[in-house]
Amino acid sequence: MPIPPEIFLLPHGSTATLQQQIQQIVADAIVTGRCSPGERLPSSRRLAQHLGVSRITVTLAYSDLVSNEYLHARGGSGFYVSENAPRRPAYDDAPHDKATGIEWQRRLRKGIPERDDILRPPNWSDYRYPFIYGQSDTDLFDHANWRKCAMQAMGRKDFDSLTRDTYQQDDPLLVEYILRHILPRRGIHATPDELIVTMGSQNALWMIAHLLLDQSPRTVVENPCYPGLRKIFDQKGVVVTSVDVDDDGLPPEDLPRECDLVFTTPSHQAPTNATMPLSRRKALLERAERDDFLVVEDDYEFEISFLRSPSPALKSMDRQGRVIYVSSFSKSIFPGLRLGYIVAAPELIREVRRLRSVVLRHPPSHLQRTTAYFLSLGHFDSQLHRMTRVYAQRRAIMEKGLQDLGIGRVRPGASGGSSFWIEAPPGIDTSNLAMKLRGQSVLIEPGQAFFARRSPDTSHYRLAYSTIPTNRIQAGMELIAAALSSTRRGA
Repeated sequence: MPIPPEIFLLPHGSTATLQQQIQQIVADAIVTGRCSPGERLPSSRRLAQHLGVSRITVTLAYSDLVSNEYLHARGGSGFYVSENAPRRPAYDDAPHDKATGIEWQRRLRKGIPERDDILRPPNWSDYRYPFIYGQSDTDLFDHANWRKCAMQAMGRKDFDSLTRDTYQQDDPLLVEYILRHILPRRGIHATPDELIVTMGSQNALWMIAHLLLDQSPRTVVENPCYPGLRKIFDQKGVVVTSVDVDDDGLPPEDLPRECDLVFTTPSHQAPTNATMPLSRRKALLERAERDDFLVVEDDYEFEISFLRSPSPALKSMDRQGRVIYVSSFSKSIFPGLRLGYIVAAPELIREVRRLRSVVLRHPPSHLQRTTAYFLSLGHFDSQLHRMTRVYAQRRAIMEKGLQDLGIGRVRPGASGGSSFWIEAPPGIDTSNLAMKLRGQSVLIEPGQAFFARRSPDTSHYRLAYSTIPTNRIQAGMELIAAALSSTRRGA
């Protein structure tokens, strides 16, 4: 008697293909013991009717399960659970007391202080008007060519090398492309011993902080700044000095007389989008040489400069090796990739490499090789061209809406990017505004999380256009304007 099809249900909300979902539910039933070796599976026709899918989808799923030894096929009889199918090991279910009485707060070295996160629900993609930052528009991503690059990376030619543990080494193809093609666009010329691949910018900043903050207690950050950077300082127990930015970014003349390490985002100040002019970049480097401090340059989003050509990177003007350069592919390829890199003096890169090897050795080899192919075969530049063209259209619509609707003062963004930093009209608490707008399926990002605790600010918010469809921008902005207007009347 075959297994009844009713025991199989497709998972709700899965992003996998139907074929993959069927493979998953059948494999799980076998592994967990709900289907035993020798039992016959429902016919492809019956299971297809039960699940509401095509028969060929079920047949293909069954065939893949045969390849993986979950099932075996008997000619003219159907599919059966294989005697060699994987099984989860049985564990002793003897009762045990989970209440150990361990005082974890006493044993932990120190807790990470709570700090406000950017208000962004995990199901942001379910909202109709998601003006949120840092996520990608999947309609703009080159899925087909990324898939081809992934298949090429997993092909026999590359597979042997990718399956090895390379210890501290990065993928040579990716390193070569970054050195020969990516960095020269920023005016940077480096050698392999000056570059290391990281798991995104956050990982890069953490490793830099881990190695240098203990030796550099006098640390300066921009205010406002990237909240993830402040969390790193909190974890290290380091109190930093926050210097307010203006419409040109970080003012070198406002730095304290004595400092050892300065974190800055000169291309697109995070989050205001201000671009540091060339004269100020020179002044910052002159100050670094005179006062003997290091500069960490986070050059995120430099590729998305569609209003005008980006200014040279601070690192390109560095003649003494004082600038530690950080960048990633999170905004230009997709955020879930989690690949970035550091460019710095060989002595520092050597120590970063040692630290990285303690934690994760190196980012996954197949991701590095897939990215290397995606870059070198021209798909990266093609995607950037498509993204910047669409971003320019969306930005133009938002600029007009901001002007016509009067929803706040906008900080100038000199070269492009993917968001606006806005100061709301007087008396508006943007955290409350954000929660109010959620009820209308509108997401904005209140700015409170970006500011130092000494200078709390609830008057700013960020509107991004990287994820919201172009044809919904105007309607979403009208809802924001209406919410601002009703809040002012209520006040």
